[in-house]
Amino acid sequence: MNPNISLNGYGLSNKMLIGMGVSLVAVGGAGYLVYRHLHRDLMPVKWRRVGTLQRVNVFPVKSCAPLEHDSQQEYDCDVLGIGIGNVRDRKFMLVNDNNEMITARAYPHMVLIQPKAVANGLVFSAPGMPDLELDFKHLESPSKDVHTSVWGVAIDVMLCGSRFDKWFSEFILKKDSGVKLVYYPYPGPVRATNPRLKHMPYIKQDDSGTLNDATSYMLMNLASIDDLNTRLKTPVDALQFRGNFELKMDVDQPYSEDHWQWIRIGNDAIFRIVAPCTRCILPNINVKTAERNVDGEPLKTLRSYRLFDYPSPALGIHLGLRQAGNVKVNDVIYVEDK
Repeated sequence: MNPNISLNGYGLSNKMLIGMGVSLVAVGGAGYLVYRHLHRDLMPVKWRRVGTLQRVNVFPVKSCAPLEHDSQQEYDCDVLGIGIGNVRDRKFMLVNDNNEMITARAYPHMVLIQPKAVANGLVFSAPGMPDLELDFKHLESPSKDVHTSVWGVAIDVMLCGSRFDKWFSEFILKKDSGVKLVYYPYPGPVRATNPRLKHMPYIKQDDSGTLNDATSYMLMNLASIDDLNTRLKTPVDALQFRGNFELKMDVDQPYSEDHWQWIRIGNDAIFRIVAPCTRCILPNINVKTAERNVDGEPLKTLRSYRLFDYPSPALGIHLGLRQAGNVKVNDVIYVEDK
């Protein structure tokens, strides 16, 4: 009898059976990956209320102040981020003469630059500076493109113009030049995913937004910030964490956001939680005085209990939009009900 032939009743050799088994495992594994891909954004059927939206923050210029708080304003959430009409979150950014991104990490007084939404664009104000108006209509004309990057991810942006460069240079550098105001010209997200987040299973390239550090939306649980403040000598303002959404829980549960997967705000806007927000030195800057905390707080305290397996401590959650909608202050916030 041929030793390679098994008495299996079908005249199949052991090698053939092993080969067929390997093939079935491979097909099954591929099928599971397809299934997981198709179902990773399967929205919940049941939702559970956790609180209300206490504040909405839109930061038109990266690292500068948000629009003034307006509890009556309705904000639209689309794939580029949150905004009001043409005023979108982090649509503008400042770069130096080498076309490198500059932020309040190096120039803390940038947080004192206050944008205001007007009919056709924005008006900028800052201590000791005349107001500066930017008409969005002028951004539609052809402009020189600039090759830059956001945390190592390349992006081409457009120059706003020399008078804006002069104004921002005078306030930030106390010089006539050295800073340029640029804007994001695309109708949709074009940047690649931040390399630090590529291993996150639910993130998509579309979640990169405009000129955001990581994703187009970020939520802060005020209960978590309240708990942090019990550990600090000097309490911090929630705005120091620069979240778009500030959640006031019905029953305070600090850090419960660590365990959520989905969030719905109001009736329509639905978000996938795609990553924790790991923190740099920016929250150490007082948003009212632009002074950096001399003791390195709150980052120092966060490192003592929120480090986990990340290189920096986590507080807040990055979101990816999965269903567009409008939101306003006092909207109910829901999470998936398991």
